[in-house]
Amino acid sequence: MSDKGQYEVLLIGAGPSGSSAAALLAEHGHKVLLIEREKFPRYHIGESLLPFTYEPLKRLGLIERMRASAFIKKHSVQFVSTTGKASQPFYFNTRYDDDVAQTWQVLRSEFDQMLLDHARDKGANVVEETKVIELLRDGDRVTGVRVRQPDGTEAEHRAPITLDCSGKDSFAASRNRWRVPDPELNKVAVWAYYKGAKRDKGIDEGTTTVAFLPKKGWFWYIPLHDDQVSVGVVAEGKYLTRDGVRSPKDIFHREVTQNKWIEEYLAPGKSTGDYYVTNEYSFHSRHCGCEGLLLLGDAFCFLDPVFSSGLMLALKSGVMAADAVHAAIQADDFSPAQFEGYATTLRVSIENMRKLVYAFYHPNFTFRDLIGKHPDLAGDITDCLSGDVNKDFSRLWTAVEEFAPIPDKLPYGMPKAPGKAMA
Repeated sequence: MSDKGQYEVLLIGAGPSGSSAAALLAEHGHKVLLIEREKFPRYHIGESLLPFTYEPLKRLGLIERMRASAFIKKHSVQFVSTTGKASQPFYFNTRYDDDVAQTWQVLRSEFDQMLLDHARDKGANVVEETKVIELLRDGDRVTGVRVRQPDGTEAEHRAPITLDCSGKDSFAASRNRWRVPDPELNKVAVWAYYKGAKRDKGIDEGTTTVAFLPKKGWFWYIPLHDDQVSVGVVAEGKYLTRDGVRSPKDIFHREVTQNKWIEEYLAPGKSTGDYYVTNEYSFHSRHCGCEGLLLLGDAFCFLDPVFSSGLMLALKSGVMAADAVHAAIQADDFSPAQFEGYATTLRVSIENMRKLVYAFYHPNFTFRDLIGKHPDLAGDITDCLSGDVNKDFSRLWTAVEEFAPIPDKLPYGMPKAPGKAMA
């Protein structure tokens, strides 16, 4: 076992939050080590960008690269009723300038590779196929990580701060017993990819479609480049596994017949053959970190995917964390209090999106009914759905409560103070 030397920042995971934070910190001139357990490019779900991912992508300097990419341009979202009737698309340019209003549907293997290459270009040290196996500590303070390298040997890396960007696995929160399931959002998702499936023309080619099922289940339908479509169903596990059906393939194809729009759009296409499943995926971390440790993106919180907030929150947290860590390095202060602003801002984002997700699943709520009664709130709804989630939505939540209960704010997210019990 060897110590590879001192870094200023260690990052666990090279997904969107890790690569974006690493790029900005390296751009500041900090000595950064980005540790990734897989070999990129690699598969990942979560393919739809919200309009307000524009800001972090602009900060990273990647807008022109995105515009030059093969990624499908996304201008709108539409909803399909249980009868198969599609709404008019909700175009983002009715509220935002063109720069923000046009976003993308991305193949994550290519998008994440772009972000990782960008971090390398900015000067981050990157090691792939390297698994973090332990957080190193000095009392309550995290001082680095122990890793298993591609050849099977172990090594230690140390730094004043470690950023956990490990995604849903949430390396630190799992080991510190900080993971808490969301009280209600325990859904199951089954998904697949199609070639040759139907898609709309022109500006509507990249529209995200949310198609409803009975019992508040829903399909996503996301057109990707190279004639691919990502399509998946999300619902309560008891609904999806009714009548003893357990096979992801059988569940998927049975549910396709439950919405005529989905059935029609998939009919000319062929499944690529792989079916994926995940369940009970929504969780929160009790803390955003402790002295020497900070959690980003899905490692901090993973919400239901219905409004495609995951990538936006990952990129946003990567930029915010980079700013907070840069300030901590300059101040030579890595105490938990240094990251309270980061935690507060990120939890406000999450709680606003979470309220809308809860309303979406309530049987008495529809956007049509809400806007019909409160047309002046259409802009607030659009802002929240588009990722502009750090603003005062109190009027919106008061109106939503006329149709569905709003969940209480969860008492999670602040950094753990020294000396307190881990949980």
